[in-house]
Amino acid sequence: MNSQHLIESVVADQLKPDLEFPVFSVGDTINVHVRIIEGEKQRIQVFQGVLIAQRGRGVNRMITVRRIVANEGVERIFPLHSARIAKIEVVRRGDARRAKLYYLRDRIGRSRRLRDQRRGLKHVRAEDSRKPAQAEQVEQVESTEPADAEVAEAATATADE
Repeated sequence: MNSQHLIESVVADQLKPDLEFPVFSVGDTINVHVRIIEGEKQRIQVFQGVLIAQRGRGVNRMITVRRIVANEGVERIFPLHSARIAKIEVVRRGDARRAKLYYLRDRIGRSRRLRDQRRGLKHVRAEDSRKPAQAEQVEQVESTEPADAEVAEAATATADE
């Protein structure tokens, strides 16, 4: 057993299971529940912000979360497998096209916001989810509907009565 395998086996015991973390990516707004220890007391503090970077792998995996407090940007870097992180929740999925969102540091106001990932995908998902046989049935149903002229005649006939 070489030294690399030995190190990975020791580190594997320190990793948190993958099921403990939700699936998140850069651009998402997340809540990081951090354990704060003050003397003998322990409490949970929630840090909500936009995930602007991920780096490392294994035990060295880190995330950078940015939020705005009193018009000042605050960034915290969290080791993902730290015992101080109680849990992570995904609040909102953001649509990011880059691996690192450091450009958000220079943005002010509404330009700082990221587009929602679900935005504009409703019609695409609806069309893709239908099977070809279902699409043909929908076309047949549409062709059996009465034409506009027939609907107008029926409406005038009921109005005359």
